[in-house]
Amino acid sequence: MIHITDRADCCGCTACAAVCPHGAVSMRADTMGFRYPAVNADLCVECGLCERVCPFNNGYDKSRNIAPTSYAVRHKDMNEVTSSRSGAAFIALSDRILEEGGSVYGAGWSGHFTVTHKRAASRQERDGFKGSKYVQSDMDGIIRQVREDLGKGLSVMFSGTPCQVAGVKSAIGKQLAGHLVTVDIICHGVPSPAVWKDYLGWLEERRGSEIISVDFRDKRTFGWKAHRETYRFADGGTMHCKTFTALFYKHIMLRPSCGRCPFANMERPSDLTLGDFWGWEKAAPDMNKDDKGLSLLICNTEKGRALLERAMSDLHCKAVDIKDCLQPNLLHPSSISKDAPAFEKDYKAGGFRHILPIYMPEHGLRRLLQQLKQLIK
Repeated sequence: MIHITDRADCCGCTACAAVCPHGAVSMRADTMGFRYPAVNADLCVECGLCERVCPFNNGYDKSRNIAPTSYAVRHKDMNEVTSSRSGAAFIALSDRILEEGGSVYGAGWSGHFTVTHKRAASRQERDGFKGSKYVQSDMDGIIRQVREDLGKGLSVMFSGTPCQVAGVKSAIGKQLAGHLVTVDIICHGVPSPAVWKDYLGWLEERRGSEIISVDFRDKRTFGWKAHRETYRFADGGTMHCKTFTALFYKHIMLRPSCGRCPFANMERPSDLTLGDFWGWEKAAPDMNKDDKGLSLLICNTEKGRALLERAMSDLHCKAVDIKDCLQPNLLHPSSISKDAPAFEKDYKAGGFRHILPIYMPEHGLRRLLQQLKQLIK
């Protein structure tokens, strides 16, 4: 029976819940909205399968990994590049799977901008996975869907954080994995779903209108390098800010397990790894002069290399030296802030409005200066 005593020991991949044949394991959210396994003792038969399947604590499969090769990649269709976060490599890869009659899994929106993993069987559905989403996604029921598709003989491409990929692979097992291709992202850590939901409510209260569109990193307005959020409202208004992004990079609302991530290295759990290509100026100086975005793609297995070759007709692709693109989270996990426990306690006590002046005092000063300007006018 799985029992989490230290929250840093669980990444929330849902593998344990997915493999339980008796439905004894469910995922329940804590104060921060991070989900952890809970066991119904009346249904549990103590088989131990939920503990054995955990890739976070028991190690993950690297048996098919090859020496990684890295590439600077951009889609040939600039419409795809413009509407994607980086160079739209994900679009070219997933197009091949969809053309083969397969399914694609990725993080999209559900309800009122809740980040949820979803299944796509068409390009229109898949396009909902475009764009950065700096919140841990809800994986409820997804691994079972992946297993069902593979059981029908479908090709499946699963994309997510490294821990989610490892969880899917561990729960699926090698017998069904022949038609499964996995893609992980270079992950900085996953922020709190509860803080995100509360933050949206705070923005809507300030504006007096409902949010109808979210862009975590608005490259259309500010360029690819910028980390600026854009929110559009039902009243026609637009708000640009970086409050949630700033909290994210303070490392005070990351899942505790992110500080112990065993996947933050070059032995990836996936077939392919994708991310922004920071450092392109040295490695591929001709590929992003327009600041529209460029993807870093790393091939970790022969299966990943085969999919890249099938997608190559849609891509501008240049092989680069891995040493020119070693981002921090390809070498080690992000460090959780020493203030994270206090942040959680303060958030639990009063929500987003309570923590903002404590952990973002510069935001309060900025608002005061704006109000003074209005008075002077």
